[in-house]
Amino acid sequence: MQIDVLVDVKTTIGEGPVWDVQEQRLYWIDVVGGRVYRCTADGREVRTWEMPDTIGSMALRRNGGAIVALGSGFHFLDFDTGETELIVNPEADKPHNRLNDGKVDARGRFIVGSMDTREGFADGTLFRIDPDLSVHTLDSGFAISNGPCWSPDGSTFYFSDTFSGEIWAYDYDLETGGIANRRTFTKAGFTETTTTDGSTVDAEGYLWNAQVYAGKLCRFAPDGSLDRVIEMPVKKVTSVNFGGPDMDTLFVTSMAKPPLPRYPGDNVMRGSLFAVRGLGVQGLPEPRFGG
Repeated sequence: MQIDVLVDVKTTIGEGPVWDVQEQRLYWIDVVGGRVYRCTADGREVRTWEMPDTIGSMALRRNGGAIVALGSGFHFLDFDTGETELIVNPEADKPHNRLNDGKVDARGRFIVGSMDTREGFADGTLFRIDPDLSVHTLDSGFAISNGPCWSPDGSTFYFSDTFSGEIWAYDYDLETGGIANRRTFTKAGFTETTTTDGSTVDAEGYLWNAQVYAGKLCRFAPDGSLDRVIEMPVKKVTSVNFGGPDMDTLFVTSMAKPPLPRYPGDNVMRGSLFAVRGLGVQGLPEPRFGG
């Protein structure tokens, strides 16, 4: 196994890596910096787009461009012009909230959770925006929504609230986009030196989670048991996604500065985008948003 710094742009809160099979490019974001980044699998051709607000997550669209979850709601992003267009703000009545982590399901729906920026207030909601741009509430009562992803067959949806220290599993209905039967998948724990952050599922159905502030990547078996742990060179790792030509590189984002002063600092590699190779595991392609 080999861990390398792929791109060092010192993202304040790097998040949401998305490998696009069609373009053979990696996208990731800086949440508070309000930026979208793109590069090749080996870290070349870095491109940046400035957002008008904070950004929690993004997904590419089938018809070009992207959908971005900004602090001010769901927007379309035109990569050619750099312009954003508001779709809807589902929490316009909650000034302390913003949209956070999100992923697209196999039918092209974008599932995104929100969070209270003051951290600690369980006022976040899990939303689904469909290709027809209708928005639906799936669940609520979260402090920091994080880590949405699916089992390879799409029948199980994984999700976490960072402040709970748990990752949950739901039954997922691919036909309707509905969720049911929430249960604890695994208890990762919550302290000021470790908790759950972004997740992805590999081709074998194992879930990988970034343990932020602990500097660890944990791989969990489908039954929730811990399969392996990878120690990263920085503590504040935030999210993971498989990609590269053979879908066997694990891309890992990190933060250069914690959101609150009580969280620990880090070394000179903080905020870098990392590539972990030689894991002997492949990931699954990320679907594009259908709208």
